[in-house]
Amino acid sequence: MDPTSLIPQFGGLIWTLLAFVVALSVIVAIHEYGHYIVGKKTGIYPEVFSLGFGPVLFSRRDGYGTLWQVAALPLGGYVRFRGDANASGGKDEEAMATLSEAERRTTMNGAPLWARSLTVAAGPLFNFILSALIFTGIFMARGQVAEPLTVGDLRPLPAVQALQEGDEILEIEGTPTPARDDGGFDAFLAALPKQAQLDYTVRRDGESMVVEGPYVYPPLATQVVPRSAAADAGVQPGDVIQAVDGTRIFAFSQIQEAVENSGGAALDLTVWRDGETLELTMTPRRTDEPQPDNSFRSVYRIGVVGGMAFEPATESVGPVAALGQGVAQVGAVIESSLSGLWHMVTGAISTCNLSGPIGIAEVSGDMAAQGTQSFIWFIAVLSTAVGLLNLFPVPVLDGGHLVFHAYEAVTGRPPSDRALQVLMSIGLTLVLGMMVFALTNDIFCP
Repeated sequence: MDPTSLIPQFGGLIWTLLAFVVALSVIVAIHEYGHYIVGKKTGIYPEVFSLGFGPVLFSRRDGYGTLWQVAALPLGGYVRFRGDANASGGKDEEAMATLSEAERRTTMNGAPLWARSLTVAAGPLFNFILSALIFTGIFMARGQVAEPLTVGDLRPLPAVQALQEGDEILEIEGTPTPARDDGGFDAFLAALPKQAQLDYTVRRDGESMVVEGPYVYPPLATQVVPRSAAADAGVQPGDVIQAVDGTRIFAFSQIQEAVENSGGAALDLTVWRDGETLELTMTPRRTDEPQPDNSFRSVYRIGVVGGMAFEPATESVGPVAALGQGVAQVGAVIESSLSGLWHMVTGAISTCNLSGPIGIAEVSGDMAAQGTQSFIWFIAVLSTAVGLLNLFPVPVLDGGHLVFHAYEAVTGRPPSDRALQVLMSIGLTLVLGMMVFALTNDIFCP
């Protein structure tokens, strides 16, 4: 074997690990900073803020007395407050015995219930806030599609492109172009003939004219889903699929039809890439796809996202509207995640939909390779997932601590130290078991 052939794989591995560490570090840092800042503001003294576990690589003590450190294993982090036995919490009986009454108030165990609850809940809350702010920023940067539909940047295509940037599309094949938000745009597209060239009536420099252009949604891969059949077959963003099993296609919907009707059989693709023609083979995979009613449908997919023959021109979105969209996106991620988990528990969909650290790392690298905006969007989605996971009512997670606090609020006393030790051990076993299960999925699931 030529040793130089290992360089791309090695470089890709380094890139994947780097992207994974960056994404996880940002999410963990925000999560733990939520615990830190709210604990500090409510009078609970943070002794250690650690990014990562294991041997300490770097540390610094600030003026407040908190030790900030970076550890060798970047797979999480923690804030240890005064009186905590370890990174997961718990009471350090010996340390607590040496503290005065005033000093006990600055511990997690001695602080009022409201302060402890706010401090615990702040971690997931900060994850959701981070996600909402990222989504908001991306929505503001992207803008919204201008009305009337106007040509922005033209995408490289094998077909002749007579459209020009700034053209306002008035009609296609003699049918007036509806607004994209009036509910008729999809029906308008479905009625267009699926052919190489269409007649566009456009307004250019104040004048109306008819020019030829490609099908509105050509068989173009604007994005390739990480770890998908298309990614494994070598399809890249910007590729145009010109034929499936020797049959010419002109619309993205024709790819979908061929994939859904394949029954999982391999498909031979003729692909145009930067002026060259390639022959690729891929096998569609059965995927559990969420539906509008939160159910799931098992379909065949290859993992290609389509787009228009041109980038539509956009107009700016105000910060208030973008923030509303950002918060709604966080809600959509939470809803989708809970629906997916429920359907896995009930057996409606495969448990292979649950990814572990290897799968998340691979997706991190692929999203980073697709561009900064895609990677930042992925961080926002993952941050929401981490915040949601931490709210599960499992001991050792934030949700488990909040359950203990709810018990204390109802009964007037916290669970006994013995009960806490047993429950924390059970919780740790559950978390580790879930991690092993997810890791097994990464290795054995297709």
